[in-house]
Amino acid sequence: MIMSLLIRLRYYLECIIDMIKLKNIVKTYDTPNGSVHALKDINLEIKRGEIYGIIGLSGAGKSTLVRCINMLERPTSGNVIVNGKDLTTMTESQLREARKDIGMIFQHFNLLSTSTVYDNIAFPLKMQGKLNTENGKENVEHMLNVIGLESFRDDYPGQLSGGMAQRVALVRTLISQPEILLLDEPLGALDAFTRMNMQDEILAMWKER
Repeated sequence: MIMSLLIRLRYYLECIIDMIKLKNIVKTYDTPNGSVHALKDINLEIKRGEIYGIIGLSGAGKSTLVRCINMLERPTSGNVIVNGKDLTTMTESQLREARKDIGMIFQHFNLLSTSTVYDNIAFPLKMQGKLNTENGKENVEHMLNVIGLESFRDDYPGQLSGGMAQRVALVRTLISQPEILLLDEPLGALDAFTRMNMQDEILAMWKER
């Protein structure tokens, strides 16, 4: 009976801690014409395993809100709590460590233009000192296979189509196995057919990782 209660308590605590919590987030920009309020008193909770979409008109603050979650944009006020840790109280070095568990895919790919497809995918592992480990290079090969770009491994981003570049950006983020994946309109530059295919690939790769 006691063991059963402990297991339930542990599960309950994990459900509370392992999530994103935004508390009273405000983001204000100062401009020559006065202050612009991009975010006003945003409160949001996302538990482990949940998938959320942020929708709104252009200029509504969607990208700003997403970038506040990993503190690429620091809120004017409020708290960003990820896995029980308040990111708004962290130093830059502490944030760099916390961001290892938060992957982000941008709309414009942000691939390294002077690096090959293989090196772009391997870059996160290289930065973490994991590329030359037992599974490091195997993981890069696996991701190349997942996105079907084995034959393009030595090509550069400028030689890829938009859809191919987006697939590289996706697996480059997933290869470090982040606990949280943030996507800032990563499919906006693609045609409707490719966009639908990429949506399916994102879900499949997230489960595969």
